[in-house]
Amino acid sequence: MPAKRRKLTLDDYTQGVLAADIGILSRAITLVESQHPVHQALAQELLTRLLPHPGNSIRVGITGVPGAGKSTLIESLGCLLCDRGHRLAVLAVDPSSSVSGGSILGDKTRMENLVRHPHAFIRPSPSGGSLGGVARKSRETILLCEAAGFSIILVETVGVGQNEITVRSMVDFFLLIMLAGAGDELQGMKKGVIEIADLLAVNKADGDNLQRANLACAEYRRVLGLLQPATPGWKTRCTTCSALQPETLAALWQTIEKFVTTTRDSGAFATRREHQAITWMHAMIEEELHHRFFRNPRIQQLLPDLEQQVAKHHLPAATAARQLLLAAATP
Repeated sequence: MPAKRRKLTLDDYTQGVLAADIGILSRAITLVESQHPVHQALAQELLTRLLPHPGNSIRVGITGVPGAGKSTLIESLGCLLCDRGHRLAVLAVDPSSSVSGGSILGDKTRMENLVRHPHAFIRPSPSGGSLGGVARKSRETILLCEAAGFSIILVETVGVGQNEITVRSMVDFFLLIMLAGAGDELQGMKKGVIEIADLLAVNKADGDNLQRANLACAEYRRVLGLLQPATPGWKTRCTTCSALQPETLAALWQTIEKFVTTTRDSGAFATRREHQAITWMHAMIEEELHHRFFRNPRIQQLLPDLEQQVAKHHLPAATAARQLLLAAATP
């Protein structure tokens, strides 16, 4: 029978994360993912202690159309960065995993080279929960990884939908991986995402697909000329790349480094981080108010009947909402 793991104290967690102990870092991430009130309180104390140790990190969000080779590209890029001496964490945001089972675990299995690299850390997203809940845990995981000395954080979106907006709200740079020759319905899903991207990369630009990739890239550049840039002072651009050609990935990363230098010099980098922190605080307030409201015994008593009245058009939704809010505010 395996020995029971020792219960860690706040000091154990703090010292272990700062010492880049991967075992303790993993347990600290599990702590912030826990719904248990005691664990949540301990996690917040830990994060408060670690806030003065954020490191000099770059947070990069990555999304892509299905079949664009996102996982292969992330692994190839990750290995390149780790070989250069960077410490890399790959995280995921997947609120759909409670329904679909998610795909990041499969991605982790496929990233066989990167997962074995001593400078890399791959963490599946917390399974299940709301988008807001998963986003909170992902943000806190980013802070833990930065305190542990990871200089590059890749945040991957898994699935489609609102995920991209959520990831955009927690990273410095947003990379959209595209695919030449995909059907209109596939690309159409991403039209809105182009507006929040800092770089579009047409992947699999090799062999017989190279010409199609170059043509697709030229078309995206034309479209980008009509859009507002996602980041002040930075013109969103498009490039081609291939996981089979390391020089294209090196050029891609060089673009990201240029972005970081440009935005740090202009102040846009720090301004975005500050705005994201405040937005995060507001989101946490809204989430807590939502939970408190629906946990209120008076609301739980009134809600079923009011829902029925609204559903059967016996009561306007706004009137029902006001009644519930008044009930929650009454001592």
